[in-house]
Amino acid sequence: MSVDIDLKPYLARAKGFSLKRHPPSYLPKDANRETAQRILGEGITRLRKLQEKLYAQDQWSLLLILQAMDAAGKDSAIEHVMSGVNPQGCDVHAFKSPSAEELDHDFLWRSSVRLPRRGHLGIFNRSYYEEVLVVRVHKEMLERQQLPHSLITKNIWHERYEDIVTYERHLARNGTAIRKVFLHVSRGEQRRRFLARLDEPDKRWKFALGDVAERKLWADYMHAYEAMIKATHTPFAPWYIVPADRKWWARAVISAIITQALGELKLEYPRMSEERQRELMRVRRALQRD
Repeated sequence: MSVDIDLKPYLARAKGFSLKRHPPSYLPKDANRETAQRILGEGITRLRKLQEKLYAQDQWSLLLILQAMDAAGKDSAIEHVMSGVNPQGCDVHAFKSPSAEELDHDFLWRSSVRLPRRGHLGIFNRSYYEEVLVVRVHKEMLERQQLPHSLITKNIWHERYEDIVTYERHLARNGTAIRKVFLHVSRGEQRRRFLARLDEPDKRWKFALGDVAERKLWADYMHAYEAMIKATHTPFAPWYIVPADRKWWARAVISAIITQALGELKLEYPRMSEERQRELMRVRRALQRD
């Protein structure tokens, strides 16, 4: 039996938004691991078919942006949700600290050159939103961006919100469907996952000493996330707040977000003219005689 997720509880809203209304441990009634696995399995099957249509039609692209605190499960979500797609039509990019060349450009430049082309799925593991998150929490980073001092004012975050919204409107008007996900993990669950990484030799490589320092700034990050989501949630590039304390449920929700977004595009295989169909039939008959 097909099982669908109601995505309304996860959808942010521009007015009156608060992270307190989206608990990291939220789980719908009757939801369990078995249900989540079934939803994810069906989602992988749907996604494979939708991706083929997306690629064949070659008109739309889909950009999925994942933002989260450390250890929220971004990497594993990408691995599980995208396990059935054709890698030729999927581009995943993880944004690290900007390079010297990237700092010599505007803050949207490095993401622009990584956007998915028509017919492709694109996933940003972190994104230009770091510029109103980590840079806002660590304001000293603005100095490294070599901006004219006159442009670094108390309004810079609101100006960047405006730039992002305008940028995403431009992308949407040019055939890029955008969905944004904040994987909302609790501080307690992050602590548990950090300890698990330290306790398991095969996972220690994932742990960075800087993660502990960032954890101490939790309240500042939550304020930055809340302000960012409130300012940049739009009908053409909506935010979804996905509870991340249970990875198995978060993956099912992300799968539903992607398949719903592609379904809304009403993708179809390219239509062929009658002349083209006749030509293919002649080729078919020739192959049968060969």
